[in-house]
Amino acid sequence: MLKGKVALVTGSTSGIGLGIAHALARDGATVVLNGLGNPDEIETIRAQLAAETGTEVTFVGADLSRADAVAELIARVEADHGRLDVLVNNAGVQHVSPIEDFPPEKWDLIIALNLTAAFHTIRLAVPGMKKRGWGRIINVASAHALVASPFKSAYVASKHGILGLTKTVALELAEHGVTANAICPGYVMTPLVQKQIPDTAKARGITEEEVVRDVLLASQATKRFVEVDELGALAAFLCSDGAASITGIALPVDGGWTAH
Repeated sequence: MLKGKVALVTGSTSGIGLGIAHALARDGATVVLNGLGNPDEIETIRAQLAAETGTEVTFVGADLSRADAVAELIARVEADHGRLDVLVNNAGVQHVSPIEDFPPEKWDLIIALNLTAAFHTIRLAVPGMKKRGWGRIINVASAHALVASPFKSAYVASKHGILGLTKTVALELAEHGVTANAICPGYVMTPLVQKQIPDTAKARGITEEEVVRDVLLASQATKRFVEVDELGALAAFLCSDGAASITGIALPVDGGWTAH
């Protein structure tokens, strides 16, 4: 379905991003991984994905909190592959703290990585997509793009922001064969979520077990974590011809969280 297309997935060395990269590679796309981690481990991930799917998989590292590094990333993808058809903005970071104690440097980093980086990747990828008359932009937002939770001021602000960005971009590109949508997962047991459990326990004065039961899964009617493969399947569908008229929307995959 995506044979001949090139897909860049930011933050794809683990978790949701890697799951989406798997799904797009299985559909035939050439996939460019991006993220942080041990170089040897990243190479193992890249090689395994290429072997499993039989498609070309490359890796380009970049500090997405810097505009110049984002520009270098997009330029490298287009130089190496001649095109960029699918852009998945997934890279993100989190910090949990009461607003009065929230470190300003953490706010700046979260906004830079979760929101501003997506602005830069999109603005740089769009000219090529418009020229070719086809493109798919998928922003991995969160249920927190639709609702808020305490102690996550920067994260919630960034995710609300990326949903607004998604809608605006969708309207601008609607007549050019390019769609833009936001996937809004509930809680997925990724490294990002695992790392915030101790901080949430501290902020709320409860145990880590209570965080999982009474905070993370409290609003998910299914009482289970969303699976990475579910998000990958949705991303692949959004890249299909069947999704050509789906643009500018938030797609919750949250076990019923935002149905309350």
